[in-house]
Amino acid sequence: MNKKFAIAWLSIFVVWMIGSFIVHGVLLHDDYAKLPNLFRPEADAQQYFPLMILAHVIMAGAFVWIYARGVEARPWLGQGIRFGIGIALLTVVPTYTIYYVVQPMPGIHVVKQIVFDGALLLVLGAVVAFLYRNEKRA
Repeated sequence: MNKKFAIAWLSIFVVWMIGSFIVHGVLLHDDYAKLPNLFRPEADAQQYFPLMILAHVIMAGAFVWIYARGVEARPWLGQGIRFGIGIALLTVVPTYTIYYVVQPMPGIHVVKQIVFDGALLLVLGAVVAFLYRNEKRA
């Protein structure tokens, strides 16, 4: 692991945690509150918060690692947005679609999850691409 990778990992972790709070703690908060049988009460969920941090550390590291292995000598913003779309199609879209199949969740809630988390991944893709913008690979 080099310095650039460590800085990118930390940066993506912080942006992802903040973005997830905005998406799930603010934008979707009321939607989750309407589904008390599907989700833990907020007070109960707090005891598991260290696992949330661990999950975001792992995701951020994997996100940066995958990007760093495939960065090309192309414009960084387009590359980052494409990467975010690819990761969203690999993770967000199928995950929430599967949840919809197995949990009695309103369809509009799933659409919001996909749109908001998808947008967050576009931001994360742009951030990691910005941090790796001077990498020149064949």
